[in-house]
Amino acid sequence: MKIGMAHGAGGEMMQSLISDMILNNIKNKKVNGGIGLGELDDGATIPFGEYEIVISTDSHTIDPIFFPGGDIGKLSITGTVNDVAVMGAKPLAIANAMVISEGFTSEDFERIIKSMDEACIEADVSLVTGDTKVMEKDKLDKIIISTTGIGIAEKGKITGDSALEVGDKIILTGSVGDHGIALMSYREGFGFETDLKSDVAPVTEMTEAALKIGGVKAMKDPTRGGIANALNELASKSGIGMFVLEEKIPVKEQVHAASEMLGIDPFEVANEGKVIMGVEASKAEEILEAIRITKYGKEAQIIGEVTEDKHVIIETLLGGKRILEAPIADPVPRVC
Repeated sequence: MKIGMAHGAGGEMMQSLISDMILNNIKNKKVNGGIGLGELDDGATIPFGEYEIVISTDSHTIDPIFFPGGDIGKLSITGTVNDVAVMGAKPLAIANAMVISEGFTSEDFERIIKSMDEACIEADVSLVTGDTKVMEKDKLDKIIISTTGIGIAEKGKITGDSALEVGDKIILTGSVGDHGIALMSYREGFGFETDLKSDVAPVTEMTEAALKIGGVKAMKDPTRGGIANALNELASKSGIGMFVLEEKIPVKEQVHAASEMLGIDPFEVANEGKVIMGVEASKAEEILEAIRITKYGKEAQIIGEVTEDKHVIIETLLGGKRILEAPIADPVPRVC
C-alpha cells in the first residue's frame, strides 16, 4: 500500500492508517492511569497528584498558508489549544517547531510569528519553547508548523470521547463548513462573491462556560471530516447512537451555495472554531445559554440526542431520515 492524501484527511482511511500502521507497532501508549494514544482522543492525560496534565500535538500543512480569516500561524496555535480545551482542561502553554523552505520571505515569516503571538494572547496561553529548521528549496512547500499544547484539569474532570449515555443532548456551538469552504473557494479561485471567512478561533471561552455549569459528558472539535466524522466517532467510542435534526444545524447561506456548486457535503468539511458537546439533558438548556453569550457561541444549538441505536441518524429538512456516515476523507485536502 502507498500512502495517499486521503490517509491524512480524517475519516475512515485515516483511522485505518492510524490503527493498522501506527497503533499496531507501538507498545507503550499511555502513562499508568491516564488516557493514551490507543484511545485516539483529542489529547492524552498524565496523572499528577490531584490533577491530570493534558497534552496534545498537531502538525499544520495548510495550503494556502494565508487565507480569509487567518493563516497557518493562527491555525497552529488555535487548533492545538482547542484539542486541549475539549479534553476539559485549561490550556497553559505551547511548544512549537517550524520547518521552513529555503527562500521563504522574512516578511511572510514575521507575519506568521505575529499571528501566532496574537492567537496565544487571545487564548491566554504562552509559547514557551520551540525549534526551527530550514530545508533546501523545492523540498518543502513553504512551511510546516508543529505545535504541542499542555493543559491541566482536576483529576476525574477529563471529558473524553466515550462517556455518552442514552438521553444525553448534543450541542453544536455554531455553523459548520466555514473553514473548509472558505479555504477551498479562495485556494481554487472559484470566484464566489462572498465574504465567507474561516472560523478559526479558540473555543476555550465556550468550553469553560459549559464546564462551569457541569454536566458535560464529552466534547470534540469537528476538524477533519467535519461534524459527520466527529459525531460518528463519539457514538462509536461510547457504544451508542444519535438522532440529530438537520434543521438545527447552522449552515451559512454562502457555505450552502458553494457546497451545492462543488458537490460537497458541508457536514463532512473541517471546522476550526466549533465544538460538539454531549451533555446531561437536565443541564442542556442552561449550558446552551451560557455558550450563546460567549464571543464565538452565538449560533449554538441543541441539535439532537443520544439514542440506543448504533448509528447516527439525521432527520433531513424534508422530514426523511438517513444514516449520517463517517466520511472516507475530508473532501477538502490540506485544510489544517
